[in-house]
Amino acid sequence: MRDKTIIIAEAGVNHNGDLALAKQMIDIAENAGADYVKFQTFIAEDLASSTAKKASYQIENTKNEDSQYSMLKQLELPYESHFELIEYCRTKNVKFLSTAFELKSIDFLKDKIDFFKIPSGEITNLPYLEKVAKLGLPVVMSTGMANMQEVKDAYSVLTNNGINKDDLTILHCNTEYPTPMEDVNLLAMNSIARELGVKIGYSDHTLGIEIPIAAVAMGASVIEKHFTIDRTMTGPDHAASLEPEELKEMISSIRNIESALGNGVKTPSKSEEKNIPIARKSIIAREDINKGDILTESNLIVKRPGNGINPMKWNEIIGSKATKNYKKDDLI
Repeated sequence: MRDKTIIIAEAGVNHNGDLALAKQMIDIAENAGADYVKFQTFIAEDLASSTAKKASYQIENTKNEDSQYSMLKQLELPYESHFELIEYCRTKNVKFLSTAFELKSIDFLKDKIDFFKIPSGEITNLPYLEKVAKLGLPVVMSTGMANMQEVKDAYSVLTNNGINKDDLTILHCNTEYPTPMEDVNLLAMNSIARELGVKIGYSDHTLGIEIPIAAVAMGASVIEKHFTIDRTMTGPDHAASLEPEELKEMISSIRNIESALGNGVKTPSKSEEKNIPIARKSIIAREDINKGDILTESNLIVKRPGNGINPMKWNEIIGSKATKNYKKDDLI
């Protein structure tokens, strides 16, 4: 059996800066069966300049055209609040995780998480990648907006600065919210595996749950998916996020797929062995046959049940002599 897929329920900034809402999202992630609930850690002033514009989906989903900095400032989760969320996760059956979006937050998070999650926007940020690589933590890196050469360049920075290849998982990703189905290009996930020989996964921004499930069937070892309490809430990522019951359904489906993948050995399962004599066939007397008669295609037939001579021995049986009398429909 393959290892269990790590499922990251991405709360992101869908708490809208409200600590009580963030705790409610931890409850939802636990109830859905996620392994991790992930937030975003940043100091808005260090993340975006005052002139940085919002993406078109951010403008549409926040219903205004204020600056990216202004939007991020409202969504900023103070460092002090993280301690409360970490402690709350400890009381639940789900682990805390967060992504740092600038250098100060890397230092803040480094002793509070099991592995470091690099977001797509930092894949070309050399100082960021070097700092993460030197932490000594396993790394999961998203690759939205990147071409293969950029993925390789980031991989080289990480591995040249201390990351063991076996401790690196690279996620295929598309950073349009929501991602059109024709832009998913899920096969690129396996292209990354072929090119770099690393563990792979998928960070999803499509509507619905089909694509993450398909990614697991294709070999993803990590799945990341945004969720929200209510998709109609105002905020940049709510519209492309799963609601609680959808998150639960996605995780349940992924666990079913993991179970269904099995060990790859083609052999009858225990559940189907009992059906072999019912569904398969045997060599049977087409008509009454006397002892000493030659067995021919005229007096033999292949029929159910399958607990007699295997029809694969048909050519061995044809032309031999009957060793006893047979009635019509007797097993030979």
